[in-house]
Amino acid sequence: MQSPELSARGELEFEPTSLGVHFSTLLAVLLPFAGVIAAVVSLWGHGFSWVDLGVMVVMYLVTGFGITVGFHRLFSHRCFETTAAIRFALVAAGSMAVQGSLIRWVAQHRRHHQFSDSAGDPHSPHHHGCGIRGVLAGFWHAHIGWAFKPDALGLERYVVDLNGQRSLRVASLLFPLWIVLGLAVPFVVGGLVTGTWSGAFFAFLWGGLVRVFLVHHVTWSVNSVCHLWGSRPYPQKDRSRNNFLFGILALGEGWHNNHHAFPNSARHGLRWWQIDPSYWCIRTLAFFGLAWNVRLPSDRARAIA
Repeated sequence: MQSPELSARGELEFEPTSLGVHFSTLLAVLLPFAGVIAAVVSLWGHGFSWVDLGVMVVMYLVTGFGITVGFHRLFSHRCFETTAAIRFALVAAGSMAVQGSLIRWVAQHRRHHQFSDSAGDPHSPHHHGCGIRGVLAGFWHAHIGWAFKPDALGLERYVVDLNGQRSLRVASLLFPLWIVLGLAVPFVVGGLVTGTWSGAFFAFLWGGLVRVFLVHHVTWSVNSVCHLWGSRPYPQKDRSRNNFLFGILALGEGWHNNHHAFPNSARHGLRWWQIDPSYWCIRTLAFFGLAWNVRLPSDRARAIA
């Protein structure tokens, strides 16, 4: 394992972070939370319609798969190959999840794998003290606290391959546009289906802000919960864990110990009972000839891991 970037005093070195970046991160966390509060309050007056539910579920799946199939399995780990159009669409869908641009997301994730649960891991819940206080501090850091801390120096070296592709650079730079689009689509759909401004607003509330909140916290739970609680069939790798609940909610990403054992595998749910909708999505693309070179661990690799 390569050592993380250290100063002459043996401390990790970080990029300076502007006040604007801190503010935008805080806004991305607090606005969806405010949307959840507004949505709960609205239940006593407006209620919860089938349109609200449908828009929320569809947007959850679109943006969730954008992260799991796109940002994670395709761009971070190159678990399969696909067409240029689908690559671009997955960047857009993943960006609508409001978790950062493609280039930065992949750089942080690749660094996480290189230094998993050791010095240099950007969001390990470990090394934050002992006892309940240490666990809580580690959980907070891994779940969301790390996002407010400056980036480590040299992140750009993790994404040389992505920066070398103009289409991906452009799609990544369009991150603010994708955020706006991800909030506008529920509003427009709600308005068209119901024919009312109130229908448009509540579809935006549930399919926009509440959906962002849910995708945020489910994704972040893979960093926090899945490095603290669950099973470890491959314990020699690091402290990642398989968690059944987030195996479902995170569309297959919760089989995190499997993933850390075989990071280049397109399939995370390695047992028949380990539900992995993201892999099903990749297999569907492959069935229609839209994905190929789908990488899976061999039986021998799984036996000796």
